[in-house]
Amino acid sequence: MKEQIGLDRLTGLIAFARAGALGSYSAAARSLSVSPSAISKSIQRLEKQLGITLFTRTTRSLVLTAEGRELHERALRLLRDAEEIEQIAKQARAEPAGILRIAASLPVGIHVIAPLLPAFCARYPKVTIDLRLSDRVVSLVDENIDIAIRLGELADSSLLLRRLPPYQIGCYASPEYLARCAPPQHPNDLSGHTTVNLRYQNTGQLFRWPFRVGEREIEMLPSSTIIADTSEAVIAAIVAGAGIGMAANFMAASRVSEKKLVPLLGDFAVERRDLSAVWHESRRANPAVRAFLDHMLTPF
Repeated sequence: MKEQIGLDRLTGLIAFARAGALGSYSAAARSLSVSPSAISKSIQRLEKQLGITLFTRTTRSLVLTAEGRELHERALRLLRDAEEIEQIAKQARAEPAGILRIAASLPVGIHVIAPLLPAFCARYPKVTIDLRLSDRVVSLVDENIDIAIRLGELADSSLLLRRLPPYQIGCYASPEYLARCAPPQHPNDLSGHTTVNLRYQNTGQLFRWPFRVGEREIEMLPSSTIIADTSEAVIAAIVAGAGIGMAANFMAASRVSEKKLVPLLGDFAVERRDLSAVWHESRRANPAVRAFLDHMLTPF
């Protein structure tokens, strides 16, 4: 007669599967909404129960042993089956409910997702939002994410996708700066202005400013006095009067309405249609996912 699996062992297998997929106890803990010590203890118990070592641990890395690699894919299948059971249960309820895990970059999360949440939660009070903001591209399956909001053209994948409403990229400056310097009338006039620019954290490259000139789109790389590696810092600097900066309209809208920023070169602003919501096939019929996707279709 086969020994029945205990709850501790099942918990350990889930912790092992997630830690092996994400490469650290901390990442696994965030994904499962528990503490890193809980992950560590669960895996230690599992190793003792199985009589094998699953990971080689150093101060900086977590590497599967040969025995761990052999068991990891099976543990991942167990985890996916458990998540599928959870999704089937959610679908059966029909009414949106439970935890909805959403991943986005920091600027998109702050300016696009967060403002939508109060109305969504008021309409669907049984849904709890778990919003995770990071500039890295998360794995929806490994990190148990229901919806990810991604900016830019996406590589081919098996994920389902819905394009979100278009947005514009344009120039902005504070009223204080414009009181000192006459606003530019053409992108070429920027050479006579102080500018603030963005450096991408993942590549180290500077943001090239796009403009629509006639039927063409051109790019310029201004010589900037201030360069920051987050969009929020760029916005904060231009609000404080540091010069002219470029941003998406959904990021600048609140500062414009507060009269802290003034749009510039509006005739040359470019439109982008590269903001997308993506989700895994297993979430297709999840009522909370469907409801949130519909909720997001309001133009920015």
